[in-house]
Amino acid sequence: MCVNYTPVQRQVLRDVFGVEPPPAEWRAEAWPDYLAPIVRADENGKREAVMGSFSMVPKAKIPPGVRYYPTANARAETISKLSSFAKHWKAGQFCLLPATAFYEPNWETGKAVRWKIGLPGAEPFAIAGLWRSWPDGGLSFTMPTLNADTHPLMRRFHKPGDEKRGVVILPPETWDDWLNCRDPEVARSFLRLYPAESLFAEPAPMLPRTGKPATSAAEI
Repeated sequence: MCVNYTPVQRQVLRDVFGVEPPPAEWRAEAWPDYLAPIVRADENGKREAVMGSFSMVPKAKIPPGVRYYPTANARAETISKLSSFAKHWKAGQFCLLPATAFYEPNWETGKAVRWKIGLPGAEPFAIAGLWRSWPDGGLSFTMPTLNADTHPLMRRFHKPGDEKRGVVILPPETWDDWLNCRDPEVARSFLRLYPAESLFAEPAPMLPRTGKPATSAAEI
């Protein structure tokens, strides 16, 4: 699973993803319920960047008395079945999550050490995402994940005995095909773990987090 990543900054959205950045600002790192830019296809199939809240069902959208269920990640095995994701998966509401790194805990020392994972040279990349809209006009998103028990790199993260999971990094030549795919079975063909030899990973100490996560663009 992944609940922490580094979104790209405004100029990278223009230069690499070919979109005009949303007017709002966003934080250097994204956590569940933080706002971050996503790239989706508009009604003409062209890329557009919008702001979304990280977690398919943000805490602010959970009715009183309903138990919190984490939705920053969506297991590929159940994404078409669980109510939090199924409708949007079947509707083909796919997006790109532009990033320069994501973070996972490594327990090889006997305690959790945060590691940063990404492409060599901090090159920007796109994590496969799924988005949804809300009646108030807000958007939220999640990251599909795959089993990574046999992946040479991703199997090194999370507690011993826990299932290993990994997000999907999409090669640039597949971005528009993913964004415009409307067949959920075809969409599954995009869900693959990125080759370990093409990734870079290193320890990354946790920085202190301050303030509460923003829940609307106006709060940033």
